[in-house]
Amino acid sequence: MANVKTGIVAKTNGNGVAKAGGMKGLLMSMQGQIAKALPTVLTPERYTRMVMTALSTNPQLQQCTPESFLGAVMQAAQLGVEPNTPLGQAYLIPYRNKGRLECQFQLGYKGMLDLAYRSGEVSVIDAQAVHENDLFEFEYGLEPKLKFKPSLVNRGPVVAYYAMFRTKDGGFNFAVMSREDVEQFAKQYSKAAGSGYSPWNTNFDSMAKKTVLKQVLKYAPLKSDFMRSVATDETIKTNIQPNMADLEDETVIDVTPAEETQPDMPADPQQDEIPFGDD
Repeated sequence: MANVKTGIVAKTNGNGVAKAGGMKGLLMSMQGQIAKALPTVLTPERYTRMVMTALSTNPQLQQCTPESFLGAVMQAAQLGVEPNTPLGQAYLIPYRNKGRLECQFQLGYKGMLDLAYRSGEVSVIDAQAVHENDLFEFEYGLEPKLKFKPSLVNRGPVVAYYAMFRTKDGGFNFAVMSREDVEQFAKQYSKAAGSGYSPWNTNFDSMAKKTVLKQVLKYAPLKSDFMRSVATDETIKTNIQPNMADLEDETVIDVTPAEETQPDMPADPQQDEIPFGDD
């Protein structure tokens, strides 16, 4: 296992934070490893530009420990998802962890959709917000049913979220959570949910869709590699190795976010942007 701490000390201050310009220099020095991790559809030059833009638009990322920042960058690279872009595939988020600012890797729900399609076992996967005036019917049991017809006008407030998948051999499943259920989930499992910095406050619909999507994917007959990829969501890792998913999450239980600025989160994608069929 390669330890990303090696060779970094000289470019950091006494608190382990990269000096001005140091983070970008470290990123450039990692281009070789990044290139090996990226899928062929994403060039190292384009990926590096994305990360550089994230550093420029969110100054707090420059204050994160270099180890955690590069760990998050490598997680996104190995999964082949674009961080901090309007696609909403993944995010590099500064968090106050263990008394210092570290970078947490987060999958977006669009990133999860993309990974599911890439698994080759899913024909359709979807996550939607249900509004008060939409036609929405569902039934669990031996003959589960799901019917959703969004209203074209005056949809009203969001009352629930659902996610579903259908495999190529015809199997399917879905999960439904009320808005209250989602809010309770955020309070119980995200210690940062009450902060104005949290993506639960800056991009609630996207986080809610991701939450219900993760619930239904627990029952999806997908390969273990895909499930291990999903498990990288909301993790902090400070080492580099060929398979970042094998490293343990270093986020402490009482993690609280940095309060100074909000992350540069893209707006919630519109319904017609959600992909159907193979990528």
